Amino acid sequence: MRSLRTGSTLASLLTGVAMLGGLLLAAPAAHAADEPLRDLAAAKGKVIGTAVTGSKLTGTYGEIAAREFNALTPGNAMKWESVEPARGSFNWAEADRIVEFAEANGQEVRGHTLVWHSQNPGWLTNGTWTAAQLRQLMTDHIATEVGRYKGRLATWDVVNEPFNEDGTYRQTLWYNGLGADYIAEALTAARAADPGAKLYINDYNVEGVNAKSTALYNLVKSLKERGVPIDGVGLQAHLILGQVPSTLQQNIQRFADLGVDVAITELDIRMNLPADSAELAQQATEYKQVVSACVAVARCVGVTVWGFTDSDSWIPDTFPGQGAATPYDENYAPKPAYHAIAEALGDTTTPPTDACTATYSVVHQWNSGFTGQVRIACDGASLSSWKATWAYGAGQRIGQAWNAACTQSGSAVSCSNAPYNGTVPDGGSVTFGFNATWNGSNPVPVVTLG
Repeated sequence: MRSLRTGSTLASLLTGVAMLGGLLLAAPAAHAADEPLRDLAAAKGKVIGTAVTGSKLTGTYGEIAAREFNALTPGNAMKWESVEPARGSFNWAEADRIVEFAEANGQEVRGHTLVWHSQNPGWLTNGTWTAAQLRQLMTDHIATEVGRYKGRLATWDVVNEPFNEDGTYRQTLWYNGLGADYIAEALTAARAADPGAKLYINDYNVEGVNAKSTALYNLVKSLKERGVPIDGVGLQAHLILGQVPSTLQQNIQRFADLGVDVAITELDIRMNLPADSAELAQQATEYKQVVSACVAVARCVGVTVWGFTDSDSWIPDTFPGQGAATPYDENYAPKPAYHAIAEALGDTTTPPTDACTATYSVVHQWNSGFTGQVRIACDGASLSSWKATWAYGAGQRIGQAWNAACTQSGSAVSCSNAPYNGTVPDGGSVTFGFNATWNGSNPVPVVTLG
């Protein structure tokens, strides 16, 4: 759908996420799980995909995209304004790059998207067209784009977002110009252009049973009865933390019972920023819930996340103050959500619990005070947030702290990361410091991450 950006303890909730006190520990990006997500998914006969930006498919971004996913969706590269910005003038470079990358890495491609009300070129949306002209433009576009990749793409989102929230048809260039049957005409044109590709209708807020998803259900049922080519339904799943529909699996099943495939096509789960460890744990639980619902239904073919890293997510630009919606943070460290996806796909690997350490030192001391420092370092794991605690044994008292938020109650000290230094990559470290008072002796305490 959208543009990519141009009663249990937490530990028992998340296999694959280790707790260091209140700290959620993720395995490093370079070897996030013993088995990549794509292998786990393939073992269950499912697809695990991601939307990608073609120009970024190098370095760490490209490595993760290739290693972890068995399907790619172009985030923007196949939309009409991208491929035909001026009438009759085509630019396939970005789309070709994604398709070629996928073929080189044994991945399938989901074409996205052919007929939509958004991200169309100005010459199309600002033109004055008769119904016959508009129909010809639509069918020619489908024939050109689908035909270019004939035999190379597994699926196409042929029609995107045709409904309003109340289940009525969205007033668009296509609906207003051609009526509701533009959907059947687009599907028919796509089948003619590539008989081997699976053809989908894709929409958002249709994940649970509601008026919009029921309208989509009735449309698909009608298309099937009429013999119109329709192979699947895409449930986008742009979700908000705490709002995964309770009827998700039921809804997937009712579409499957119509005789079509179902795919979760654009999954992300956004939250208010800054994200804390409790929110990331809840997000992980909800990612697992969504993936598990798909795994439970035979005709749910798989799940695609809408960008795998927060650095390539559309959420912050569209919903200011919200984000942290994907399975990897902005530094490519896997978040608890990554391990929850792996668990839903059958992985039972637990990342190491002792691969990140905290070291306390006194860097300067005088008659009544001292400056202390704590270094947090990771080797074989990575952190997306941290909290260091210790107990003083000789009455020391923390005063000013920097690069951390520190509190003290009695002898117990607790310091958590600042908004800008919560991420500790595998092989990396962060330090924070403080001034404190002492009297008589100043023994070094043992620091625990937790």
